[in-house]
Amino acid sequence: MHDDMGIPVLADIENAASRIRKQVSITPVLNDPGLDAVLGTTFFAKCENLQRTGAFKFRGASNAILRLREKGIQGDVATHSSGNHGAALALAAKLDRRSAHVVMPKNASKLKVEAVRRNGGVVHFCAPTQRDRESGLADLVAAGHIPIPPYDHFDIIAGQGTAALEIAQAGLGVDAIITPVGGGGLVGGTAIVGKAVGLPVYAAEPAGAADTAASFAKGKRVDSWQPDTIADGLRALVGLRNFEIIRQNVQSVITVEEQEIKEAMQLAWQHLHLLIEPSSAVVIAAVRKSPAHFSGKRVGAILSGSNIDPQEWLRLVGAGG
Repeated sequence: MHDDMGIPVLADIENAASRIRKQVSITPVLNDPGLDAVLGTTFFAKCENLQRTGAFKFRGASNAILRLREKGIQGDVATHSSGNHGAALALAAKLDRRSAHVVMPKNASKLKVEAVRRNGGVVHFCAPTQRDRESGLADLVAAGHIPIPPYDHFDIIAGQGTAALEIAQAGLGVDAIITPVGGGGLVGGTAIVGKAVGLPVYAAEPAGAADTAASFAKGKRVDSWQPDTIADGLRALVGLRNFEIIRQNVQSVITVEEQEIKEAMQLAWQHLHLLIEPSSAVVIAAVRKSPAHFSGKRVGAILSGSNIDPQEWLRLVGAGG
């Protein structure tokens, strides 16, 4: 078994896929010719918004919890999260008869707080900064809980990579894969798969939370950023090992503006009949604004989640949508 401080390889992602198979959905891939026409690509939407707990995060959380069981490690777990990882870890823990404690920023979406609690998690609120999230988690670890960070973790990265593995195995003939990037677990796992099977991988990020793009341009991880974006799932600072994977294996980090994200949310509804959260929509926005990368290509895009209140969706996209 690999050193948990290291970086997963394809075999770790394949092992994760077989480990989590019984509890994680193999999500559908949708294509719509109308959306293809708007984007100038053949666009395959990998619908992780239809995953259990409404986001890809259930893959990594399930893998991390099941690995604890394999190693014979008992006890409750703890993490920090803006919501989707918290809900996923809460459910994965509950399925393994553990409890999950989740440090959440006090400005987290009510819907996401309720999802953590509904799945059996205990919420601990903190000030909405990365430092406060991390120190809240450190307190829980000091109290004896097992830390399962949201993205900078071997088993989380391996679990998230299983979504890209499903794209690669689906026989779609894609030329590239694109995912959102916040902490970098999803794009990290995706990039490991992409490198192994010879597919270029791109990351999409809001301009208001573009720490990964800034780090990528410098070749060195920036260690602070004040995020300002509607894409609440992408406000986290990219993780250390996640950035290392991105730096070596991702083609480009494409940034998108808030208005482009809102338009992409509307396109997903109009063409795919999917209500997706802003963090999910960044991939559609990035493909739309980057014909130099994607024009005429077959693109696999991971729609990361759907955890947004319909009223909030309407407020952002506009009732005329």
